[in-house]
Amino acid sequence: MALLWLCAAPWMWAAPPIDFQKTIRPILSDACFQCHGPDASTRMAGLRLDIKSAAFEAGKRGAAIVPGKPEQSLLYQRIIEERPARRMPPASAHKTLTAEQIDLLKQWIAQGAPWQEHWAYAAPVPPKLPAVKDAAWVRTRIDRFVLAELEARGLSPAPEADRRTLIRRVALDLTGLPPHPTDAEIFARDRDPKAYEKMVDRYLASPAYGEHRGRYWLDAARYADTHGIHVDNYREMWPYRDWVIAAFNRNLPFDQFTIEQLAGDMLPNPTLDQRIATGFHRCNVTTNEAGIIEDEYAEIYAKDRAETTAAVWMGLTVGCAACHDHKFDPIPQKDFYALGAFFRNTTQKVMDDNIPDTPPIVLVPRMEDRDRWQEVSRRLTEIRDELPRVREQAVPAFGQWRTGFRSPQAPKPLEAGAELYAAETAGLAAAAPSLARLDASNVANRQGLFLTSDEGVAVESAPALDADKPFSLAVSFYFPKAEQRYSIARHRDSKDKGRGWELSVGARVVQFDLVGDDGKGIQIRAGHLEQIQHGTWNHVVITYDGSRHQSGLALYQQGRAIPTQGRGNINLDLQGTIAVDKPLLLGASLKEGAIADFRIFGRMLTEGEAYLLSQWPAIEAALPNPATAGREAMLTYFVFNDHEPYRRLTRELAQLNIEARSIARRGAITHVMHERDDASPHAWILHRGAYDQRRDKVDAATPTILPPIPPDLPRNRMGLAQWLFRPENPLTARVTVNRMWQEIFGTGLVRTPDDFGSQGEPPVNQALLDWLAVDFRENGWDVKHFYRQILLSAAYRQSAALTPEKLARDPDNRYLSRGPRFRMDAEMIRDYALAASGLLLPEIGGPSVRPYQPEGVWEAVAMVGSNTRNYKRDDGKNCTAGVSIPSGSAVHHRRRSTSSTLRPGRRARSAASARTRLFKRWSP
Repeated sequence: MALLWLCAAPWMWAAPPIDFQKTIRPILSDACFQCHGPDASTRMAGLRLDIKSAAFEAGKRGAAIVPGKPEQSLLYQRIIEERPARRMPPASAHKTLTAEQIDLLKQWIAQGAPWQEHWAYAAPVPPKLPAVKDAAWVRTRIDRFVLAELEARGLSPAPEADRRTLIRRVALDLTGLPPHPTDAEIFARDRDPKAYEKMVDRYLASPAYGEHRGRYWLDAARYADTHGIHVDNYREMWPYRDWVIAAFNRNLPFDQFTIEQLAGDMLPNPTLDQRIATGFHRCNVTTNEAGIIEDEYAEIYAKDRAETTAAVWMGLTVGCAACHDHKFDPIPQKDFYALGAFFRNTTQKVMDDNIPDTPPIVLVPRMEDRDRWQEVSRRLTEIRDELPRVREQAVPAFGQWRTGFRSPQAPKPLEAGAELYAAETAGLAAAAPSLARLDASNVANRQGLFLTSDEGVAVESAPALDADKPFSLAVSFYFPKAEQRYSIARHRDSKDKGRGWELSVGARVVQFDLVGDDGKGIQIRAGHLEQIQHGTWNHVVITYDGSRHQSGLALYQQGRAIPTQGRGNINLDLQGTIAVDKPLLLGASLKEGAIADFRIFGRMLTEGEAYLLSQWPAIEAALPNPATAGREAMLTYFVFNDHEPYRRLTRELAQLNIEARSIARRGAITHVMHERDDASPHAWILHRGAYDQRRDKVDAATPTILPPIPPDLPRNRMGLAQWLFRPENPLTARVTVNRMWQEIFGTGLVRTPDDFGSQGEPPVNQALLDWLAVDFRENGWDVKHFYRQILLSAAYRQSAALTPEKLARDPDNRYLSRGPRFRMDAEMIRDYALAASGLLLPEIGGPSVRPYQPEGVWEAVAMVGSNTRNYKRDDGKNCTAGVSIPSGSAVHHRRRSTSSTLRPGRRARSAASARTRLFKRWSP
C-alpha cells in the first residue's frame, strides 16, 4: 500500500494546467515584447516571442521555447542566468521577473508550452451553457456562467438583497438618480411576482435612462462645448449631445447608432438627425492658433479620430503605432495610417477660426419648426430650379417686348437704392482730389472711384444704420493683390469699442461685421469663393433683417446666395446700438483698388433684387439701345420687371427666405462631418510620426490583424462603420458589452475596456463575455435588452454584504460572489443630492447651461479674449430661479451628469473606468 501511495503521489500532486492567455502571455507581453515583439525596428537578437512559430523555432543556439524541456529553452536559461549582464530582462528595462513568474514560466514549458493565439482576435462563438450544481439559483443564462465560475473556485453566491436596496440599485444604475421615496415604498410592499421586472421596465422607459447612458457615451466621444485649445472659444455642439440622449431613449440599435455617428452623412438621403449624429468626430479638440502648420494639425486631427474609433469600438491602442510598429500588439505603423485615412477625406478645414460654427455645419430648427423647415427648404429648391426654366420660357415674349421697347431712359430697378456722393461735391470724382479720380480706363475699362492711397474717401452724408432696423449694402469693387485684406466700406468708431459696421474682402473671402456699443458683435464670413478674385470686378450684396442675430445676415456674391459661417458672442446676439456719428470711409486700405458702385438700402433686399443689382452694369449699358444690346442683360431686365410668371416666383422666393431666416434664428447649428467628393480616402506613413516626413501613400484600410473589409463595402467611413458589425469581426460586440457590463458592475469582465490587446487584462470569464457578445449581436444589437437581462439576473440581485471568506477569496468581486457596490462618481453625487432635496429640474436637452462655479473658475486656463474665460453663471431656472419651499428659499438646478452643463474643451478620452472620471477636466 505504501509503495502504491508513493507511486501515485507525483500524479496526484502535479501542478494544474497553466492558462497561457491569463498567466503566461501577460508575463511575456509586459517583460519581453518591447524588445522581442511585433516592432521589427527595435527587435533584439532577431528573436520574436509574440507568435508561436518564431518562439518555437530553433536557431543557431537552440529554440527560445522547447516544449516539455525548460532547461533546454533559451528563454528559461536567460531569465535564471546568474550573470547580471546576460540575464533577461536586462536591468535597464526595470522589468525584473519575480520568483513566482519565473516558476510559472518553467511549469508552463514543462507542461508542453501549450500556446493559444490572442483570445481577442478570434471571433466569439456561443459557448455551451455550463452545468451547475445549484440550478435553483439561476434566473437567466448569465447566472449559469457566473455560478459555474463561483463553484469552480469553491465560492457560493450571496442571498438576494432586500427590496429597498434593489430599487435604489436599479434606479442608480439605469438613471443615475435615487428612486422617489414613494416609489421605493410601493415596491417594498408590492407582492406581485412580476413586481421587480415591472420596476426595471419602468426605469428603462424613463427619460433619465437616456441621460445617464448618454453621459458615459459622451465621455467616450470626448464631448465638449468649446474648441479645446488656444483661445478655447465656445462652439455649438449640444444638438449632438441631445441626439445621443434621444438615441438611447428610443433604443436605437447599436449598429445603427454607430453607423449614423461614423457615417450618417453618407447614408442615402440622410435625415437631419443622421447628419447631427456625425458630431461624434467633430468633438475633437481644434485650434486657431496663429503660426500653426496646417499639415501638422490635419495629422493630429486624423490621429485623434483613429485612436478614438479604435478604442471605442475595437478596444485597440492603435496610437502606439503612430511613430513605429506597435511594441506589444501586431499593429504595424502602416495599419495606423491606413485607419486614419478614413477620416482624412472630409471638408472640415484645420483652423477653427475661434467661432461657434466652423463648417461643415447644419441648421437645427426647433422641433416645432422642423416640418415647416423641410417644406420651406424643398420649395426654395424648387423655385431656384424653376427660375431658369421660366426665364427661357419668357424668350418669345421677350422678343416682342424688345422690338417695341422705346424708352431711352429706363427706370432704376430698385427705387429704394441711393448712390452715395460726398457732401462737398456732386460726384465721387472730386470728393477728395488728392486721393481719388474718376478714370474710365484704369480698371478693366469700367468707370469708378480709383484709390491711390490707403486713407480712403470720407462720405459725410452717409445714412446711419442701426441694429434693430433692416438694411442692405451693395457694392462693386476691384482689389489688386491676392495676399492682402482690404476694407471696402467702414462706418466704425475707433474710440467706442469699434462700434459700427465694416465690409472687408481678400482673395476668395468676404467678411461683414456688426459691432455693438459693448464691443461685441456678430459677423458673417464666406471663404473659398472662386469668383472673388483680385484684378477683376466683384459684386457683393449684404442684407440684414434687423433681428440683432447672426442668422439675420445674408451674403450674395455675383447675385448668388452664398453659405456663410459666423462669429459672435456666445449667444450670437448683438447688444446695444451700432449707430456711429462718424463719416463713412470708402476704400480704406484699398490703395490701387476701385469702387464702381456703392448703394445703401433702408430695407432687406430679396434674392432676386440682389441678382438684378449684380447684373446692372450690363443692363444699364444695354438700355439706351435695346434692339442691338446684349440679349442676356436685356432678358434679365425684362423678366424682373415685365414678366409676371418670373416676378411671381421671385416674390415667393423673397417671402420664403424671410420665413427661413426666422426659423433659423429660432434654431441652432451643430458641427457635422461631410465627405469630399473629389478625392478618395488616403494618407501617408509618417517617418517617426513627423508630419513633414511623408513616406509611402496608403489607402484607407482596417487593421490587418482583423478580417479585412470585404470587396462589396466601400473604402470610406461608411464601409468602416459597416465592417465593425460584420459577424467575423471579433472585437466590436465584445468591447461594447464589456463597457456596458462595467457600467453596471463597476468593473468590466475585461478590466481594461479600451485595451483588448496583449497589454490589457484577459477576461475574468471569457465564456460569459463571448456569450454576451454573441447574444447582443443575435438580438439585433438591442441595448435595452442587454441591460434588462443583466438586471433580471440573480447575480445582479445579490446582496453586497461582504464576508471574511469572500474578502479573502474574491476581494475585488471579479467573480461576482456578491452584489455590485462601488462609489458614485462626481456627477452622480451632485445629481443625487439635488434630486433628494427636490431641487433637480427634470428638463432634458437644449443649450448647455452654466450652473454655480467658483468666481473666476476658468481664468487660469483661458486666454485673454476668450469668450469662455469670464464664467458668468446663468440666471433663471437653469441655475438661479428662486422657488419658495416650506423650509425657506432654494434654487432649482439642471442635471450635470447629462452634459447639459457647459463642458469646456481640453478633454481626452481616458482608458480608465468611466466611473472614476471627472465630468470636467479643467473645472471642479
